[in-house]
Amino acid sequence: MIDFWLATGLLLLIALSFLLIPILRERRVQREEDRTALNVALYQERVAELQAQQAEGVLDADQMDSGRAEAARELLADTEDVAPARVSRLGKPLPLLAALLVPVLGLLLYLHFGASDKVELTREFAQAPQSVEEMTRRLERAVAAQPDSAEGLYFLGRAYMAQDRAADAAKMFERTVKVAGRQPELLGQWAQARYFADGKQWSAQVQALTDEALKSDPKEVTSLGLLGIAAFEGQRYQEAIDYWKRLLAQLPPDDNSRAALQGGIDRASEKLVASGGKVIEAPVVKGALLKVRVELAAALKAKVQPGDSVFIFARATQGPPAPLAAKRLTVADLPATVELGDSDAMMPQLKLSNFPEVQLVARISRAGQPTAGEWVGRSQPLASSTSAQQNLTIDSPDK
Repeated sequence: MIDFWLATGLLLLIALSFLLIPILRERRVQREEDRTALNVALYQERVAELQAQQAEGVLDADQMDSGRAEAARELLADTEDVAPARVSRLGKPLPLLAALLVPVLGLLLYLHFGASDKVELTREFAQAPQSVEEMTRRLERAVAAQPDSAEGLYFLGRAYMAQDRAADAAKMFERTVKVAGRQPELLGQWAQARYFADGKQWSAQVQALTDEALKSDPKEVTSLGLLGIAAFEGQRYQEAIDYWKRLLAQLPPDDNSRAALQGGIDRASEKLVASGGKVIEAPVVKGALLKVRVELAAALKAKVQPGDSVFIFARATQGPPAPLAAKRLTVADLPATVELGDSDAMMPQLKLSNFPEVQLVARISRAGQPTAGEWVGRSQPLASSTSAQQNLTIDSPDK
């Protein structure tokens, strides 16, 4: 911040110079004018002496004229280098007053409309906080400076939750939803904060928030965990087991919270058995699996070669352009029936079951490139949960 104020001071000095230089220049002109006035007064005094001497008979008319001409020459010599007097229409006080007011006014305007607080915040966030409390204070200042920042509001809510300030967190998540929209993750965080702020009392608002979150995203982890907690607290152990198992299925294998979550499932199972109940295993939900039969149009059989590659894949109609699942055959294998499922995913996070609607594509590429070829066949959009076999014919030029 010091270098900023040094630069500001330098600019103020430059601005002052434009205002003070004319004032200093005017003082120099004033001194020249004073010297000229003195020379004129001396000239008039000399002429008066000559006139007195002439009246006393000391000087005749020729001597008088000669003395007057000599005094005039001296006056001209003393004043010939003096610049013409400048007429100031503003007066002397006004420029000086402006020189003082301009930097003060500029500073006041900057403090009101400027971004000095944001500059200071940027510098603070460049350094690692020493504690959760310090991070919370920084986030509070950031939210005060940018009240419409969804990221700032969200992280401040998370910081409040880490400090067991659930009521403050609920307010932050509510503001985040207003700014960023009703995203499932935000709704889940809001519901969780509201639940703990109300002393772990389930309410209609919390129920509505979790219902909305899971309707938009059935795998929203915060809502699943919260529903499991509420069910366990309400001694509905089978519900708690079901919710927590759904949550466990979403966590990566190396997630540190898996052990704690499994411990909760085990405790709920023990309490259920101890109360005379029996743990009911939820049916295993299989991933998406599409069965497709691929054929080659009769008109193309003479235009392709047996060794040409055939790429069969499914891609999301609304989502990333990359294939979700793919298999490779050759023209010699056609016609062929293949299955595309989650096990054929090109990337673990891009599975067929993660996208409600997909399109099937079969492409012939002599160069062996899956992204470009000579002939292609495409299906209409269909649900990724479709179980009926699909028929796909390669019959069009690949453009």
